[in-house]
Amino acid sequence: MSTDSASAMPRGLAVALALAALYVVWGSTYLGIRFALEGGFPPLLMAGSRFVVAGSLMYAVLRLRGVPAPTKAQWRNCAFMGVLLLGGGNGLVCIAEQSVSSGLAAVAVGSVPLWIGLFSTLRGQHPARIEWFGLGIGFLGVLWLNAGGSLTATPSGLVALLIASAVWAFGSVWSRGRDLPTPFMGAAAQMLCGGGVLLVAGLLFGERLSALPSAKALLSVGYLVLFGSIVAFSAYVWLLQNVRATLAGSYAYVNPVIAVILGVLLAAERFTAHDIGAMAVILLGVVAITLGKARAAKPAPAPARRPGEERSDEERPDEGRPDEGMA
Repeated sequence: MSTDSASAMPRGLAVALALAALYVVWGSTYLGIRFALEGGFPPLLMAGSRFVVAGSLMYAVLRLRGVPAPTKAQWRNCAFMGVLLLGGGNGLVCIAEQSVSSGLAAVAVGSVPLWIGLFSTLRGQHPARIEWFGLGIGFLGVLWLNAGGSLTATPSGLVALLIASAVWAFGSVWSRGRDLPTPFMGAAAQMLCGGGVLLVAGLLFGERLSALPSAKALLSVGYLVLFGSIVAFSAYVWLLQNVRATLAGSYAYVNPVIAVILGVLLAAERFTAHDIGAMAVILLGVVAITLGKARAAKPAPAPARRPGEERSDEERPDEGRPDEGMA
C-alpha cells in the first residue's frame, strides 16, 4: 500500500486492506521466524537485520518520491516507538520462540488488545462497552484455540512473551497524538531505529553467525522483510494513525486462526471441530470490536433548528480538528 494509493482510495477500503495485511501476513510471520531460527539465524541479529533492510529500502524509496524526512522531534518519537514495538515487542518474541511452544506464543500475542485497552483506559481513552466485550470474547477464543496444544515453556520464555506483549501495546497507545511523520515514513524510521537497537543488542549479547544460514532461512527472512515488515508493519502504523487502537490491535485475535490454517496447509496438521469453534469465537470478538469502532466514529445527530436559525459553536463541524478517536 503506497502513500498515494492509501490517500486516494475510499477510507473504508483502505482500512479493510490494511487490516487484511495484518490478519493474513502477520499470521504467517511466526512460521517465518521459526524457519529463520531453525536455519541458523540468531534471534536478535535476525530481527535487527530484517528491520534495518526493510527500513532502509522504504526510507530510500519515500525520499526519492519527495516525502519529507522526519524532523528532529519526529525522529525522537519514532526511535522511542521503534525500541518499544520492534526492539521490545518483536525482539522478545523471537527470543521466546527458541523455547516457547507455538500455542503459548499465540496466547501471549492474543493478550495485546487487552493491554491496549488497559493502557488506553489509563490514558483516559475508554473503549466502548461492546469493544470490551469483543476484547474478552477474542481472548477466550485464543485460549480455546490453544487449549489442546503444548503450552510448555521455559520461565525466561514466559517472561519474554509477557514483556513483549505489554511493551508493544504500550508503544501502540503512546503513539496516538504524537508528532510523527506520514505513516509510511514513520514506519521506515521506526524500523531503522528499532532494527539498529536490535543489532547492537544482539552483538552485545554475543550473537554471531557461526555458518551461512540455510536457503530456507534466507528465504524466510526475505519474506519477513518484504511482507512482514514493509507491507504489514506499514499497514499497522497507518492504522494506528487512522483508527482506534483497539481495532488496530484486533490482529492479535485473527493471527492464531491464520496460523492454524497454515499449519493444516503446510504442515499437514489436523483441523478439528475444536479449531473451527475457537476460530468462530475469535472472529466474533473482532466483529464486536469493529462495531464498537463504527459506533464511536458515527457523529451524533444535530438538534433540529428553526428556519433561519444559526448553528451554535457546538453544532459546527470540527473542520481541521482531529477526532479524539483518531490519531
